This record gives sequence, structure tokens and C-alpha cells, in this order.
Amino acid sequence: MNSPSSPAVRRQIQSDICIVGNGAIAKTAALGFAQSGQRVTLLSPASAPSAAPADQSWDVRVYALNHTAHHLLSSLRVWGALDMARVAPVDAMLVNGDGAQAGNLAFDAYGAHTGTLAWIVEDRNLNQALDAALRFAQNVTVVEGRASKLLRDADGATVQLDDGSSIQAALVVGADGAQSWVRGQCDIGLDYRPYGQNAVVANFACERPHHGAAQQWFTGADGIVALLPLPGNQVSLVWSAPDAFAGTLQGESASQLAQRLAPYAQEKLGALTPLQPELVRQFPLQLLRPHAMTSDRVALVGDAAHVVHPLAGHGMNLGFADVAELVKCVSAREPQRGIGDERVLARYARARKEDVLLMQVATDGLARLFGTELEPLRVVRNLGLNLLDKLPVLKRRLISHALGKLN
Repeated sequence: MNSPSSPAVRRQIQSDICIVGNGAIAKTAALGFAQSGQRVTLLSPASAPSAAPADQSWDVRVYALNHTAHHLLSSLRVWGALDMARVAPVDAMLVNGDGAQAGNLAFDAYGAHTGTLAWIVEDRNLNQALDAALRFAQNVTVVEGRASKLLRDADGATVQLDDGSSIQAALVVGADGAQSWVRGQCDIGLDYRPYGQNAVVANFACERPHHGAAQQWFTGADGIVALLPLPGNQVSLVWSAPDAFAGTLQGESASQLAQRLAPYAQEKLGALTPLQPELVRQFPLQLLRPHAMTSDRVALVGDAAHVVHPLAGHGMNLGFADVAELVKCVSAREPQRGIGDERVLARYARARKEDVLLMQVATDGLARLFGTELEPLRVVRNLGLNLLDKLPVLKRRLISHALGKLN
């Protein structure tokens, strides 16, 4: 990998693919295309190099990575670079309804005929492994700077930077998040709806072992509580709470938050104790549906292409599946077709349409259904959980989709 260019030096860079973004999806896309033999330029904002904190505290931002993500990261030799002492396998998932007649739904690895359902990985751990892989990657140039204009014609695309530099490529990949600059340059329409919720996150030690089980409670008025297993007797909280209530939670200490969690966690996990330092963060939740995943010479991946409610924990997994499919479509194109050929990009969009739509509909529908306090709907949703738990065929299909296994 070439070292980051100085933003003070104007450069004209020739590349097969320009990837815009600095998160895990952008870095994975750069590695994937480079491994397939493409010359890649990764354009990201200038930032100070990240380093592990001296106290090795647990990152409050974690992801539940499924088998698709595991397969992709393993093929890129990133999975082996993770600090596995900080990765927790998820062996079971317990979903709890609300009210006196609360329904329940349980998944486990044994019933899914797999070794594990998912893996909980910290954002910092994942990005450090990706950065390490990028340092040894061939055909990858990292450019630090800010894009100012995207020009496209029959011959390719040019990303102009605000320092006068430019990157010429056959394909531009927008991996720059929900507020994607690349998507905005393409004038792609957008359906947007805030959920009126924030995800409140924090980490805790638990009195009793979690046995690799992730637990989720639909509480109705207070939102959705999820406790995800971390290594040892520790869990990571993701509480999708209504805006006003999330503000209250954010204003409290982690110890007060632990007390609020007692009614949910006490029975199986015992008392919760905040991990040091007592960090509580929140992130706004929204539904974002761009009208297209591609445009002339452009493909969108990750949050630039779709943002879903985190109740199923699959936002990051959708992004990894995007990357895997886009690399596959570009690599499998006919010899006469260029990297940014419209038919190649159309194949990518078609291949991802069903998976993305299904996850959008499922997460949005569940968020709406479990967000209402109407008693008839409360009864129906709890009955639905209990019924689904007793239908093994449908249950296995849901598990298989969630695992993201590649056929």
C-alpha cells in the first residue's frame, strides 16, 4: 500500500476504482478489489492514526457479524488479524416480548446446524485489523483529502479534491456513510424517515455468565433493549429508546443505567456493573432508502446504499454483502466490458435488491409493530413470537437468512 498522499501536493492519480470513505466497509472494499487485481485508490478524510487506548477499555460500538461477513473478512486475511481475545461468539439469541402475556422466541447454533450464530466484534478491533491488512496490500493507494466534485463521461469518472488533486477511475464506489457525498453527486433520490429513537450504548460486567447468548426485549413505550455477549462475563448494551427517553438515559451515569436494566437482566445475568470508564453514548436511528444503488460509473455500498433499524443487528452485514457482490460482479464481467460498464453495475443492483428490501421491510415492520402501545397489537405480536417459536421450518429459514451463509 502506498503511504497517504500529502493534501498540500496536487496529484493526478490514475486508478481502476476509486473508493470514497474511511470506515470498515470502505476499507474492506479496497482490499477486496485489490485482491481481485484492480488498482484501487481509497479516498478518506484526513484523520489522526487510531491506536488502542492504554487502558484497553471496551469499545461501546460493536457489531454482530454474520457468516457472510466472516467469510469475506477471512478471504481477505482480515479475520485472522483481529484480536480474538476481544471477539465473542453468539451461540444463542433470545427474543422477549412485552406485557403480562409476553411472547418468546429462541434461536441457537445447534438448531441452526452451525458452530455459532454470529460474532460480536468491536468497531476499534475491526478497523485496526483492516488498517493492518491495508498496510501490506498491493495495488492500494490511500489518499487523504476532501472530494469537491465528481465528473463522469463515457471514458470514466474523475473525483476532484478541494486541493486541486484529482483521481481518475473507471468506477467510483460510494462507501461514505448515510450522508454520502458520492450519492449526492449522482442526484439519486432518497426516502428518509427518522425513527424518533436513539441507540444508547454502554458496556457492563454481569454477575452470572451469559453463555454466549444475546438477549433482546421489546418493551413497548421504552423501546428495544439488547444485551450482546462480550468475552468473559461482560455484555454490550444497545437500547433503541425514544428520543426523549434516550436523552434521559444519556444524562444518567452508567450505574443508574445498570439499575434501569435490572428488571430485564437480573433473572439470567444477575447484577450489572459498568465497565470502566463509564461510557454511555447514543446514535440517532433512521430509515434511509436511496432510489438506486448505482448510477453512471458509480456503485453505492453500506450505509450509502441503505440504512436500517439496528434491532436485527444486520446493518453492517448488509454492507459486507454489498462489497462481496460488487467485487464478484466486477471480477466476473465479460472481457469486452469495462469495470464501470452499466450492465455490470445493473447486475450488482439486481443481486442485492431482494436481500436489502427484505431487511428493510422486516426491521421497519418490527420497529413499527413493537413501537405501538395498542393492546390488540400487543397481544398479536406476543402470540406471533410464540407461534414462530413453534414452527421449526419457518424458524430455520429465518435463521439461515440471518446467518448470511453463502450457497
